[in-house]
Formats: sequence, structure tokens, C-alpha cells
Amino acid sequence: MTVKDDRQEFEAHKQEMCLALGRDNDAFRQSVETIVALDKYDYSYLWSFLGVPIIQMPADVMATQEVIWATKPDVIIETGVARGGSMIMMAAMLQLIGKGKVVGVDIEIRAHNREAIETHPMSPLIELIEGPSTAAETLTKVKASIPPGASVMVVLDSDHSRDHVLDELRHYGPLVTEGQFLVVADTLLGRVEAAQTPTKRSKIWHPGDEPLTALNTYLGETDRFQPDDVINGKLVFSSSPGGYVRCIRK
Repeated sequence: MTVKDDRQEFEAHKQEMCLALGRDNDAFRQSVETIVALDKYDYSYLWSFLGVPIIQMPADVMATQEVIWATKPDVIIETGVARGGSMIMMAAMLQLIGKGKVVGVDIEIRAHNREAIETHPMSPLIELIEGPSTAAETLTKVKASIPPGASVMVVLDSDHSRDHVLDELRHYGPLVTEGQFLVVADTLLGRVEAAQTPTKRSKIWHPGDEPLTALNTYLGETDRFQPDDVINGKLVFSSSPGGYVRCIRK
């Protein structure tokens, strides 16, 4: 008995559903209400990747690994190291691909977090740079970590204030190479009502002073990036809806 190869149809249907979901405002609103309800349990803090805390929503982890597998970057730069789980996840993906490294940038990498990262099996694929992400000295080190001709992906997940994210976008956006992704984390902060803004944080960012506003401003300044409607469409139970943009030209 011959079974039909339906892989192309499956992928086409998946894409169609992602786009349809992205247009479903009611579904998105319900998702936001659930995220807000779960925040009292520190939901995004409850997960780990290969033994290291990964402060992410599961959907964002899945979306990021899809992007890495599809585009196979040589270098992934992440601002905002925190406890290191995201770096470990991205390094594991690069190990599976068989090339590349992750460069983590943070104004402060605490000793216990550095130890967890540097003693992890994925550590040979990770480079840590400590310093303010947009300071000239830090940027010099970041640029020196990129081999000539490397394809570069960037993830921005540090200070979420509008001005800081926009500053990062203007400095790190140009490092992203054609075909690769620029990911801006926590864009959900720009899509919730003021009363829904998470408050169990060291800092609180209200609508207008958050990553999505910064990203929209930056997209108005450059024609190099285009939002990926398929990835963003399915990010309804996510911290970063609308935060995945692809570099479409040099």
C-alpha cells in the first residue's frame, strides 16, 4: 500500500493556520488574559534547558529553535545573559547543526551564573562579554567576536525600556546579516493594557516604554527588516509576539 507523501501539504496548512491565528484578535486577547493570570506564579521562571534556568515562555523557546534550525547562523549574539538558559539552548542548537557560537552580552554577569554557564557541556560554544551592551568598548568586543563572512543572528533581551531597546536596535541591527533573524524579546509589554503590565519584576515597563514601541520605531528607520508573519502569527502564548523580524537585504 502506497501512502501519500503529504509533507508539503502539511507545511502549507501549518503556514495558513499561523497566519489565520495571527489575525484572530479574540484568541490573542484570551491568551494575554491567561498569561496575566499565570504571572502570579512566575510562570516564565519555572523552566530550565539542559539543567540551566531559561526565563522564557515555552512558545518563545520553540520559535527561536525553529528560526535557528531554518537559518543556521554562524554567530548568535544575545544581549541579556541572566541565568544562561537561553544561551545554553541556542548553543545546543548550533552543536546539532555542527557549527557556530553564541556570544552573550550583559552589563553584569553574576559569578554563580557565569560558573553555571562556563562549566556546562555547551560552554565551548559560548563567549561571554561583560559590559553595557551599547558602550563603545563592549561593541568593539562584540564585533571582534564575529569571524569575517559569518552569518549573524541577534536576540535582544536585556533592559526592556523603549530607549535602551532602540539604542540596542540601532547598534546591533546592522550586525544581522541577510536572511538571518533579529529577535526582540518581551514585545508583549506593548500589546497589553496598562493594568495587565507584570509588576513582579525588578523594573516595570508600561505600554509606550517597552520593546515593541522601540522595534516599531526602528522598523520605520530602516528597510532591512521585515516581520515574519508566520512565526509571529502563532506566538499567542508568548512574551514576544511581533518580535521576530528577518533581515531581507544587506
